[in-house]
Amino acid sequence: MFLFGTIVDALAIILGTTIGVMLPKIPDRMRDTVTKGLALCVIIIGLSMALSDMSDILLIIISIVAGSILGELLNIEGGLNRVAHRLERAVTRIYRGPIAEGFISATLLYCIGSMAIVGAIQDGIQGEYRTLLAKSMLDGFMAVVLSSTLGLGVGLSAIPVFLYQGTIAFVSHLVGNVLNTPMFIDTVTATGGLLIVAIGLNISGLTKIAVGNMLPAIVLAPLCKEIVHAIHAFW
Repeated sequence: MFLFGTIVDALAIILGTTIGVMLPKIPDRMRDTVTKGLALCVIIIGLSMALSDMSDILLIIISIVAGSILGELLNIEGGLNRVAHRLERAVTRIYRGPIAEGFISATLLYCIGSMAIVGAIQDGIQGEYRTLLAKSMLDGFMAVVLSSTLGLGVGLSAIPVFLYQGTIAFVSHLVGNVLNTPMFIDTVTATGGLLIVAIGLNISGLTKIAVGNMLPAIVLAPLCKEIVHAIHAFW
């Protein structure tokens, strides 16, 4: 069931919101500790994926470097931020109030990020939902925190999260029927794992890596491997 991770994520947001509106404001110290604990879980998941295929480490390094250069030239991270700001202005023009504020804040937090994209792609191609399950833990906890101050609007963000991630997973699933080979899957998994480690480091607050600008590496890695395989077959 390739949408399992997306469904769990949406339900986690709703559950977190329900808990948040019933609880008093969460202390900053507790929020910081739990967030960093979840960040460690994300890093471990990313490492387990990155280390799953060390046979093509050189290709993965080349893909990360080339993908980062391409992403910087395209400014993917900046594009995601611009989309976020436009969405915020559009919704605010339609409705102003606590529901709108919670909805906008949570939607941007949950959707405009690399973890949603990487996780949905893995879910669609492989039925691998560990990344989205980790994201659901983060999203559920953040829903508790946000809804304790911004109200029920946070829970409504589960709808765009489901549609956004579900669409990416569905398209990836259709494409994956053609590309679902060990050579493709292993390379994408290892490269995506490195990006997830970077996301975990960002969540922990230890650094700020523009992971969005590294997303082209997920496409370049299997492409490089296919080229190398074709050259070996030719010779």
